[in-house]
Amino acid sequence: MEDKAILSVSLVVYKNNPELLRKVISSIFETPFKIHMTVVDNSPTSQLSTLFSGVKNIDYLYNDSNNYGFGKAHNIAINHFNARYHLVVNPDVYFNANVIPELIKYLESNQDIGLISPIIYYPNGEIQYLCKRYPSIFLLFARRFIPKKLQILFQKHLDWYEMRDIGYGNVMDVPYLSGCFMLFRRKYLDEIGYFDENIFMYLEDADITLRMSRKYRTVFYPHVHIFHHWGKGSYKSFKLMMINIQSAIYFFNKHGWFLF
Repeated sequence: MEDKAILSVSLVVYKNNPELLRKVISSIFETPFKIHMTVVDNSPTSQLSTLFSGVKNIDYLYNDSNNYGFGKAHNIAINHFNARYHLVVNPDVYFNANVIPELIKYLESNQDIGLISPIIYYPNGEIQYLCKRYPSIFLLFARRFIPKKLQILFQKHLDWYEMRDIGYGNVMDVPYLSGCFMLFRRKYLDEIGYFDENIFMYLEDADITLRMSRKYRTVFYPHVHIFHHWGKGSYKSFKLMMINIQSAIYFFNKHGWFLF
């Protein structure tokens, strides 16, 4: 099993907290498999290189021209090293050593799965409801712009979008998994194509999950968990909010518009 379960990992960084980066690196390399990580640094300077340079089984690629964005940078890393499985991971997550082996074990037993993700918690232990159905204009607008106190008026619809009606205690097929931790079967990923580079950031995870789900299962597996700090940058930055809106328009033009 260990010889077959060779894993490549892509990590895209942009001016991230070094302590959080150390935690994700430690989490990955505590996994008892042969692992190769490729880090693509979109930061304005290569200051973070000291965390990766000279570290065994980590290739550090600094982008000295401009910020590639999430999807394109991960594509560079995916193309950099070929393995049986590929993990796309965010720089603000951490997890125990059993997480990846358990997910790979499930993939080995279910050859129809192309993408799998675990249950995701905030560091305080609260669940992040990141399994989603196909988005609509209203759902994206409500989550981003309607104040929390008023969202209760639409709570049933918002809960449906986050698949809370099914519950987060059982394995389930999900059309939209979070990009903070996506474990792919590499041969299926090669088949359906990598991240859409027309999406700079946001909804690239929805796009790739949806494309994978048309041919293979995209699965939420709640029997192992990770922790995710989840900065919600588009809620704090006007620039990121506009990028989010542009990504949504592109996504809906590509896959279809739904008002509600």
